[in-house]
Amino acid sequence: MPLWFRQKIQAVPRPINVAAGILLDGNGRVLITERTGNRSFAGLWEFPGGKLKDGEKSVAALHRELNEELGIEVLEQSFYMSIEHDYPDRSVSIDFYLVGQWQKKPAGKDGQALKWISPVELSEEMLLPADGPVLAALKRL
Repeated sequence: MPLWFRQKIQAVPRPINVAAGILLDGNGRVLITERTGNRSFAGLWEFPGGKLKDGEKSVAALHRELNEELGIEVLEQSFYMSIEHDYPDRSVSIDFYLVGQWQKKPAGKDGQALKWISPVELSEEMLLPADGPVLAALKRL
């Protein structure tokens, strides 16, 4: 196999696998969190969650990330949808879960702001570009 061909294959990065939670409260609102610090897209809002570790299943990552970020224990989740999104510098594959029950009150463990908002009002927020398909789907809830 020619070297130029191998280099092209190696240049295509694997998508970053992410699990994200859509927490629904008793009033039908969803929780979004603000991206902070020196992270890409700092200042934008997102659904809480994060990257899967090597060999980790999506649901396990959801439980771990929501505990680390929000200090909650997820009691009930159901798969909602998967999306893939290409950013200029990376691709992400996100599994979204509806989270209907949890223990403890969500709090920004990393100093991030939290906001409960109705699905209809989500389009007024500055959310990550990858969350677009989720916004449209949540309006139908």
